[in-house]
Amino acid sequence: MLDALTVAVSVAALALAAWCGFAFTRDQPTKDWHFIGMAVVTFLALVQLIVGIVQLSRGEKAEEGTTIFVAYLLGSLCAVPAAGFMSLAERSRWGSATVAAGAVVLAVLEVRLFDIWTVG
Repeated sequence: MLDALTVAVSVAALALAAWCGFAFTRDQPTKDWHFIGMAVVTFLALVQLIVGIVQLSRGEKAEEGTTIFVAYLLGSLCAVPAAGFMSLAERSRWGSATVAAGAVVLAVLEVRLFDIWTVG
């Protein structure tokens, strides 16, 4: 379940990055539709956090330790909302670039989460 969620969050984050990167190239700031996309990606990250904590509470263990795993889950949850708030402060094309960068960071965090969780 966690692996499928990791893939879903990664794909959604990369789609958001491409969408906001396209807005950046068209000299557009983030708009309401972008914030809806950010909400969807953040919701997926929240579901991943809940599922991860439930799996830990059921006795499953992360390969590289529980603390690192939970820290990455929390970082994944905060990456896109932080970029969204920064884009609200920068109402130019650079706001879109900020969200695209935040979404790429989230995708990278997901790859690292997969490495931390997977028993190897």
